[in-house]
Amino acid sequence: MTLKFVESSRLPTRWGVFRIHGFLDPASEKEHIALTIGNVGEGQPVLLRIHSECLTGDALHSLRCDCGSQLEAAMKAISKQGVGAILYLRQEGRGIGLLNKIKAYKLQDEGADTVEANEQLGFGADMRDYSICESMLRYLKIRQVRLMTNNPRKLQALETMGVEVVERLPLQMVSNPHNIRYLATKAGKMGHIFSDGED
Repeated sequence: MTLKFVESSRLPTRWGVFRIHGFLDPASEKEHIALTIGNVGEGQPVLLRIHSECLTGDALHSLRCDCGSQLEAAMKAISKQGVGAILYLRQEGRGIGLLNKIKAYKLQDEGADTVEANEQLGFGADMRDYSICESMLRYLKIRQVRLMTNNPRKLQALETMGVEVVERLPLQMVSNPHNIRYLATKAGKMGHIFSDGED
């Protein structure tokens, strides 16, 4: 899947001044963005976060997931490092969309876990497609990364597209009573890597 670069500009944030780069998927007309600080194309391993859109977590600060906290932690880390990138992918609800995500929430309220809820709606456990990262990374000239993730699928996706992951940096947030089961399902059913003794 090839995305088309559209435009870049400054994006001042509470964590520092990023550059925001806009990309368009001509096939789906979905818009994706990259946030960068510093010269990410110098050939050195770049601190990277691949983050799928989560309106409820990122913008509404939902406690049902750890997405918003992970995004903020990544922005802080990259700002502190002085060089890095976040690929923000428009793949809400692990790829099922916002309204279906709300339907999945209702099923979770009735006892299903996150995987079971998606499957009851007729979807796979995780419908995200990380191949869309390839053209974004190519545009940014990023070939080696220090990846902030707990998700082994992201490691595999980058390796498939020829991007070298020189280090995996855990991005583990403090759990709360609303997301304990969510995090346990990530680890138990989706293979996410968490530290021993923690959620």
